[in-house]
Amino acid sequence: MPLPGPDDPTDDVRFSVPPPPDDRLWRHPSELRVLGLGRGDQRRSPVWLVLAAGVAGALVTLGVLALLGRLGEGEDRADPAVIREAARPAAAPLAGSASVVRIAEEVRPAIAKVRVRGDDAASSGSAVLYRDDGHLLTNAHVVEGADAIEVSLADGSMHEASVVGTDQLTDIAVLRIATAADGRPYPTAVLGTAVDLAVGQPVVAIGSPLGLAGGSSVTTGVVSALGREVEAEGTSLLDMVQTDAAISPGSSGGALVDGTGAVIGITTAVGVSEVGAEGLGFAVPVDVARSVAEEIITTGRAVHVWLGVTGSDLDRRSAEELGVRGGARVEQVVDGSPADEAGVVPSDVVVAVEEEPVASMSALVIALRERDPGDEVALEVLRDGDRRQVTVALVERPS
Repeated sequence: MPLPGPDDPTDDVRFSVPPPPDDRLWRHPSELRVLGLGRGDQRRSPVWLVLAAGVAGALVTLGVLALLGRLGEGEDRADPAVIREAARPAAAPLAGSASVVRIAEEVRPAIAKVRVRGDDAASSGSAVLYRDDGHLLTNAHVVEGADAIEVSLADGSMHEASVVGTDQLTDIAVLRIATAADGRPYPTAVLGTAVDLAVGQPVVAIGSPLGLAGGSSVTTGVVSALGREVEAEGTSLLDMVQTDAAISPGSSGGALVDGTGAVIGITTAVGVSEVGAEGLGFAVPVDVARSVAEEIITTGRAVHVWLGVTGSDLDRRSAEELGVRGGARVEQVVDGSPADEAGVVPSDVVVAVEEEPVASMSALVIALRERDPGDEVALEVLRDGDRRQVTVALVERPS
């Protein structure tokens, strides 16, 4: 609408009235006194409101400058220190599914040093606490001829030990120390199984070599062979686990452990005469050691059944040709043995015992160790590609 000019006859000229002060962002100087913000009324003015607004504006300005990197521009100053989290070392090499460090931490408390005193001389070995009441597994040759046995645990405590029993055929012995004075259970190792072992599988050996002070030692390696037969002091140790993990004198009776930290064998340092065999170690499969130990604890001795065969593992190619996952190939049958009387012949492949699959000669031995003399067991064998069943009456193994 056009404003009235000088010739407009209307005398009542009205200009638009501005909005109230509270609705505007600006103030006329004349309005400040009315609101009590003028000089004449400073004592009643809300000064804190003005100061707060100024401080807030300054902080905003500083923040913007800091973000733009312009604060302190032109000044000679050092860059501010940057605090970072300390770098952590790389994970330890793995042995299966757990680190060697973790395995050592878990198993070493259950590994003991054994000192033996006899008529001839003193010797040392190792042992594995496998029951929290003080029963330990070790080698029979470690405690042979002992007059007194002293066991040192990982916590430094010393204990007199007694021999519960020994089994020369498997080179396993059971020791017992008294219950702890405070009544607490002893730390024990977890016993696994040797049934599913594979050549090339990483393992850890833990023992007390040479009777050295300072706790048990840890060495690493792989399973280098299975089902070994080792001659030792006039007897044959069957179904042994071979490893390249160092097993020195004094480590006998220690633990061979898989990648999960479970004991798969009781190590034994056996003197072998073959050239180049110095770097080999052997261990009794833990399934055998546990079975023998439980028999010794229960009856005072271990009783072994006898089938009367020797053999080897079925190789993978032959297993594929026969359509099986594995088996125990019979190479020799002893005349007059239970196997001979049942009709087992060389070249037969045992694939099951009582309908339970048998993947190797070790598995066959382990399956039979659960039987007693006089038991009749059904063996499933492959002969010339045909599957047949034979029944064998087991007897106690002759001395």
